[in-house]
Amino acid sequence: MNWDDIRVFLAVARSGQILAAARRLGLNHATAARRITALETALDSQLVIRRTNGCVLTGEGEAFLAHAERMEAEMLSAQSSLGRTDSAISGTVRIGAPDGFGVYFLAARLGELTARHPDLKLQLVPVPRSFSLPQREADIAITVERPAAGRLVSRKLVDYSLSLYASQAYLAEMGEPKVAEDLRDHRLISYVEDLIFSPSLQFTREILRNWSAHFEISSAIGQTRAVRGGAGIAVLHDYIAADYPDLVNVLPELRIERGYYIVFHEAARDLARLRTVADFIAKATAEERSRFLPDSGSAT
Repeated sequence: MNWDDIRVFLAVARSGQILAAARRLGLNHATAARRITALETALDSQLVIRRTNGCVLTGEGEAFLAHAERMEAEMLSAQSSLGRTDSAISGTVRIGAPDGFGVYFLAARLGELTARHPDLKLQLVPVPRSFSLPQREADIAITVERPAAGRLVSRKLVDYSLSLYASQAYLAEMGEPKVAEDLRDHRLISYVEDLIFSPSLQFTREILRNWSAHFEISSAIGQTRAVRGGAGIAVLHDYIAADYPDLVNVLPELRIERGYYIVFHEAARDLARLRTVADFIAKATAEERSRFLPDSGSAT
């Protein structure tokens, strides 16, 4: 395989058009098309379906894209070691994050970054599990633990807190617990036990041994909506609950603290688009640090 053919394939995959890819690479349309054909011949697979209004990747093309982007990352890493770096803020960056941080916090802020860099495409994947960076399930992952192994680069983003909440309507019906043991007499909400991927997410065990949930939801945002709907009491993120005045912080002395980390594979650390996205996330989080970890003496 020829690296220049792969470079053209990456540009076509990201732009969705051979002509747009050719212009970005300073080639003519015919040359770019020939390089795609040459790559398909070398792989003995059709990678791209060419249509009058653009191109789409085949299943084989989607599979090869993951390999091509890893090859690109390794090439850029090699160039960096020789004093050369990738300066283009273009291409795709996939961000994997827990739904609380990803959907509730990041989604409302990433539009500023795409407006600043029109050739940058962001994919936000908010799922409540761990991510494989080497397998390109995410280019950047937001985790609740610092990774202990692997060729990964990580740094702490911010500490955050969680507290017990109930709706005003629920407390009017059931009364407010005075001590942790009183929670046994209440309807409780938590994550689905066998889907918790990290021990650090076992929040409820720090509050009440043998916490018995009546309603399990594997989503921080889903739990918040359930509590607001009067379904019961749950441990919620303070930075989410703060936006809902109808929520009541019960047993406020039982506050839990955790941290978010930003992680990416070391082979991609010199990609300008990845550095740009990672720096934006870190800056946006730092600017609202007090939101994530409100002063323990203030209301949340």
